Amino acid sequence: LMCSCRLWGGLVQAGGSLRLSCSASGLTVSSYGMGWFRQAPGKEREFVAAISRSGDSTYYADSVKGRFTISRDNAKNTVYLQMNSLKPEDTAVYHCTADRRPAQVMTITFVLDFWGKGTQVTVSS
Repeated sequence: LMCSCRLWGGLVQAGGSLRLSCSASGLTVSSYGMGWFRQAPGKEREFVAAISRSGDSTYYADSVKGRFTISRDNAKNTVYLQMNSLKPEDTAVYHCTADRRPAQVMTITFVLDFWGKGTQVTVSS
């Protein structure tokens, strides 16, 4: 079971915007809390954002709060990450994730039910 990540916007300069889309194959997204993680070269993997099954609750890392927005469209089986005011330090491989537990669990563990293929986001200065 894989999430395929689509990157809309490509390479972006600092201050710009990108949107990531994760469409889950073989997975009913509405049954899962969904999230995004990232890992930059030479750095630890880190939590970025998570959203509850209904979309009513969202969680963000302090480093992206106010700049990134996670959303979901259960009818399209898709979760999104809108990234605004991008900074060079946002450069990383981004992964979407899914877990049957409440989405808040993604703020405290990397042990999750599913991890999608990563997609590279590069922000130039």
